[in-house]
Amino acid sequence: MADSLTAQEKIALIKQNLQEVLKPEIIEDIIVKQNRPLVVYWGTATTGRPHCGYFVPIVKLAHFLRAGCTVKILLADIHGFLDNLKAPIELVNFRAQYYKHVVTSLLRAVRVPIERLEFVLGSTYQLSAEYTMDLFRLSSVVTEHDARKAGAEVVKQVESPLLSGLLYPLMQALDEQHLGVDAQFGGVDQRKIFTLAAEQLPRIGYRERAHLMNPMVPGLAGGKMSASDPDSKIDLLDSADAVRKKLRKAYAPPQETDGNGIVSFVEYVLLPVSALKSDDGQGSFTVERRPGEGDAVTYSDIDQLKADYRADKLTPQLLKSAVTTALVDLLAPIQADFQASPEWQKIEKSAYPPAVEEKKKKKPKDKGSKYPGGGTGGAGTGKDVEVKADGSVEGKGKDEVNLMTKATDALAALDVEQK
Repeated sequence: MADSLTAQEKIALIKQNLQEVLKPEIIEDIIVKQNRPLVVYWGTATTGRPHCGYFVPIVKLAHFLRAGCTVKILLADIHGFLDNLKAPIELVNFRAQYYKHVVTSLLRAVRVPIERLEFVLGSTYQLSAEYTMDLFRLSSVVTEHDARKAGAEVVKQVESPLLSGLLYPLMQALDEQHLGVDAQFGGVDQRKIFTLAAEQLPRIGYRERAHLMNPMVPGLAGGKMSASDPDSKIDLLDSADAVRKKLRKAYAPPQETDGNGIVSFVEYVLLPVSALKSDDGQGSFTVERRPGEGDAVTYSDIDQLKADYRADKLTPQLLKSAVTTALVDLLAPIQADFQASPEWQKIEKSAYPPAVEEKKKKKPKDKGSKYPGGGTGGAGTGKDVEVKADGSVEGKGKDEVNLMTKATDALAALDVEQK
């Protein structure tokens, strides 16, 4: 398809549905003047299980590939480890392999050729001497304040932040140089890291790149779709029943389209995927009505769907039912790939082993210090001793707390008259 597109059509496809593009002139110079494919990279930290939110960047990667771009996907295993230990280092390699299977299957599901697609594992170059020296050089020109600010929306924020969270944005900037790309793609939440890269890479002698940003799509619970929140996302391997159950609970207030995760999923996933699959490039989304309520309605324009939803012509129940049907169909080929691949199944078990519930240990009852042998010194003495079951005493203060060994000795010490 890329061969049949003009330079301007390629640029339009690259920018389609993006929220923001930094330095678009770099893209135009490469495609129009240099007349070569744009090299773009997208990085994903190999941490939690990929979910249906991954369709959003996948759609854009599909656009890049159709526009003739060379696309590099960074499986950022080191980043995943640095982000407040989101992924134990022992699991990151398995998870990187799992992500590779997932992304490949997602692109196949939307019928996109992957000849220009390349996977790169972060640890294959981020542990080299050259990369390490560049990291030292970059850290000598970036302040702690700027590094922390750059990662504020991406790196997990905790009360006592780790130094690893400051390395994360510096490494993401350096990846542009070491992957040899012209542009980096990500969500708009990455903007501060992109800005840091644009400002700081030239300071250590590297050229500035373009940056392409997707809008943030709300999750099913109304906020950001997150792999760590099971109610905000649908796993790519969820059964049809699980999909129905989660979508029934999804946040979709009547007549409200802003922040509505269901409407956004139609806008940024279902309609674009339908367009990628169709011969004419036109997407469509069909809503079936209940018997006796009229014919099905097919939308090809998201603005019309939003207008009908705000007017309550399209109810949350009808929309959820239609999205459920479309999503189950979309997930079917991915799940078929998983079932047909013993290798993928084996990697899944290694990457995400089932959690083992620890049995609760019975805590010894606190009897206080008012019983014989209670407290640190027994019998309220305050001495650093321990009274054994046989009556003997152990510890630093045992000589001061002498319980004797015979009853006669104890009575004699107390000067009690024996009768």
